[in-house]
Amino acid sequence: MPVNVSIIGATGYTGQQLLEILLAHPKVTVTALYSTTDEPKPISELVSRFYQRTSLVCQKLNISDVISRSDFIFLALPHTQAMEIVPQLLAANKYVVDLSADYRLNNPKTYQLAYGLGHKDPANIKKAIYGLCELYRLKIQNAKFVANPGCYPTAAVLGLAPLVATDSLEDEPIIIDAKSGTSGAGKKLAPEMLFTEIDEDFHAYKVNSHQHIPEIEQELTKLAGKKIPITFVPHLLPVKRGILSTMYVRLKTKSYTTPKLISLYKKFYQKEPFIRIRDNKQVCLKDVCYTNFCDISVQVFDRTVIVITAIDNLIKGASGQAVQNMNIMLGYPQTTGLL
Repeated sequence: MPVNVSIIGATGYTGQQLLEILLAHPKVTVTALYSTTDEPKPISELVSRFYQRTSLVCQKLNISDVISRSDFIFLALPHTQAMEIVPQLLAANKYVVDLSADYRLNNPKTYQLAYGLGHKDPANIKKAIYGLCELYRLKIQNAKFVANPGCYPTAAVLGLAPLVATDSLEDEPIIIDAKSGTSGAGKKLAPEMLFTEIDEDFHAYKVNSHQHIPEIEQELTKLAGKKIPITFVPHLLPVKRGILSTMYVRLKTKSYTTPKLISLYKKFYQKEPFIRIRDNKQVCLKDVCYTNFCDISVQVFDRTVIVITAIDNLIKGASGQAVQNMNIMLGYPQTTGLL
């Protein structure tokens, strides 16, 4: 029997992408959509690409209604809003995947520093499983509550995990040079996000101060068993979607050639259907956009390793990974609805 699924925050970019995937998912029925709308409206009126594809109505959030109509709930809300409602959903014994940052960081003090607000639900932080499927699948299998990773952390951690987990790197900061499409900023109205400001331009922002830095460091530190500092510089690409991350690290020894390192990566990810190690091809956005794949290339120059990853920020970096988490939580093949 299909599982009844609701999306809270259905009109944002990640909410729309979730609905796009779930409408074609053979194991679920989307029963309810919620947003900030004052009056119930068909989702097809709010997002025209769903015209004649679904009769679902988007309505104002009502927790009692969510609980009564849902087995599984996706939260596609802005940061700091999910923690207001997660306690009620978990108390009702619902499956929850939160796409915001509210439960990704293990330390509430770190969350406050990164997002400028004290955490209102620290008790449930301990219940949240960090949903990077390729690293935590066994924990996700038994989870009721998953914190979906951020887009930049997904691209960075997947690219670095094989080296960090095998203690192959020097004890020095990892340099991550990342570029994202504009949908990564969400639908907020801001002058710097206007088409005329972004088109034919390219620039860095939040230089080494981005809110995803603690999340990346947290996950790399878990893998390494010791503190892993990073230098992280994000850039805004004049494209709609996609993240390309280039990472520079130093090996402890000269023991790796490029072919050996490619073999290490292939072995590390040999059971992961959405990781593609590209042997002799540099990764690019056009190969991953509108897919749930993470493409990785790796090359060695003396003791310097350059790792490049590419993902679609709205799919592998958000909604696709959220569905991948749902599949694992419910015992479906990871690829269901995604391939």
